[in-house]
Amino acid sequence: MTKKILIPISASILSLVFFSCTTKQEKMESKLRDFIIKIEAQVKPLSQEANIASWDASITGKDEDYKRSEDAQIKLVQLFSDPTLFAELKEIRDSKLVKDSILFREMEVLYPSFLRNQVSKELLEKRIKMEAELEKKYSNFRADLNGKKVSDNEIEGILSTSKNSKELEAAWKAHKMIGREVASDIIAIVKLRNEIAKSLGYENYHTMSMTLSEQNPDEILALFNELDSLTKGAFAELKGDIDTYFAKRYGISKEKLMPWHYQNRFFQEAPKIYDVDLDQFYKDKDLVELTAKYYNGINLNVDDIIKKSDLFEKQGKNQHAYCTDIDRNGDVRVLCNVKPTMGWMNTMLHEYGHAVYSKYYDPQKPFLLRDAAHTFTTEAIAMIDGRFASNPQWMLDMGVITPEQKEKIADVCYKSLRLEQLTFSRWAQVMYRFEKEMYANPDQDLNALWWTLVEKYQLLKKPEGRNEPDWASKIHIALYPCYYHNYLMGELLASQLYYYISDSILKNTDYKNVSFVNHPEVGNFLKEKVFMPGCYYQWNDMILHATGEKLTAKYYAKQFVEK
Repeated sequence: MTKKILIPISASILSLVFFSCTTKQEKMESKLRDFIIKIEAQVKPLSQEANIASWDASITGKDEDYKRSEDAQIKLVQLFSDPTLFAELKEIRDSKLVKDSILFREMEVLYPSFLRNQVSKELLEKRIKMEAELEKKYSNFRADLNGKKVSDNEIEGILSTSKNSKELEAAWKAHKMIGREVASDIIAIVKLRNEIAKSLGYENYHTMSMTLSEQNPDEILALFNELDSLTKGAFAELKGDIDTYFAKRYGISKEKLMPWHYQNRFFQEAPKIYDVDLDQFYKDKDLVELTAKYYNGINLNVDDIIKKSDLFEKQGKNQHAYCTDIDRNGDVRVLCNVKPTMGWMNTMLHEYGHAVYSKYYDPQKPFLLRDAAHTFTTEAIAMIDGRFASNPQWMLDMGVITPEQKEKIADVCYKSLRLEQLTFSRWAQVMYRFEKEMYANPDQDLNALWWTLVEKYQLLKKPEGRNEPDWASKIHIALYPCYYHNYLMGELLASQLYYYISDSILKNTDYKNVSFVNHPEVGNFLKEKVFMPGCYYQWNDMILHATGEKLTAKYYAKQFVEK
């Protein structure tokens, strides 16, 4: 009898508790919904304004456009720096009552945007102004070579074609002169960023950036150490081949080879040591048309993006290619300075890889979730497509080369891609480790740090007696901080996706002869598994859902380390 009475009473109590919890949960979720609506109403027009102004500035180089961009960014920062709004969001987050998966993810995406801006208005505005000024200096800089102002494209042209060591040295050093103009500004802004990070409880800006982008700094360091171990032997072997080639090319001993002998401002791209000139196949081709044909053929239409893009050189225009998503609602644009070369074919495919990722977010997803799972996941798409520019099967399928030409260049193209990847992986090690150490101690001798890393990972010799801020000539260090490591992580994911698509979508295990051309099922897979989820999933969960595995280096090693 007692039992019979106790059971319904217990059930009743549990019901009341459940009802009470549900009510608290519903109230908190309703509060979060209202908060998001309030924030989006301000963020949408401000971010669109900032993006359009930045786009205009990068095309014109005009002070008034940079000012518009700066003003719009300040307004956005002011919103996310509001302590009252942050306190409201933090209270909701700390309650742990938000159970709705969409709402929870919106909250987790939104929270870092507020947290990183919980510093004084003066500091935030100072940072934005300094960044805008730096961007202007980089955009307007033209190297002074023998009394003539020359573009980055012209510098690269000299470095890639000249056989005159003195001419190469002059061009390389002329480009590095931007370092003198901006080095002190970069150190100042690094210290400012660190000041901001420390005020928020982080060791430095590098640690904060990685943590707030859902990357564990220790795990990323372990990944880079693993990649160092995987690639250093293969790269050292290839570097020996490179040095043999250039010693003969320039008529000097290997010991006299200097950084300007490697056909690139930073040795971030593979030198052309193999007997194949892929530029010849693109010199009479319309790269814009090829880009459209490829993407449209895999059911990722880019015609609308091309119409809004700015793709050719003009005075005052930013020399660095990029893609921008104006409104997270389909207004996606690409900036390039196209020339009919293989390098620019790669860049076009790369940037439009970013573009299709942004274009095909699920429009039914909330605004806050219409973004890449991570910055490196959109890099992966850009990279998997960019690689095709030097892929003989792709070139054949696109009508760039004939079957006979493919037969002649197939082996050397694979060797070139392997060289390209291993060269880049070692350069990325330099960038990642330099930034990590720079933010840990910006007062150290950064010039010496740079060359210590270059010598260790790229196996390049420091020019005797050189003590210049060569590191400062790399725009990413100044304007895109703590980002560069994502390029290499993107390469890892590109290889992982390439093997998955080959095995599971195309059923083609002849990996060196895989082409996505005219396979709409590839685009459909990418839309469904990668693009449309946006950032609903954290990046490793998205990769798991798409490929059945979390991010791994094994496919990159399989593709480029193993022969």
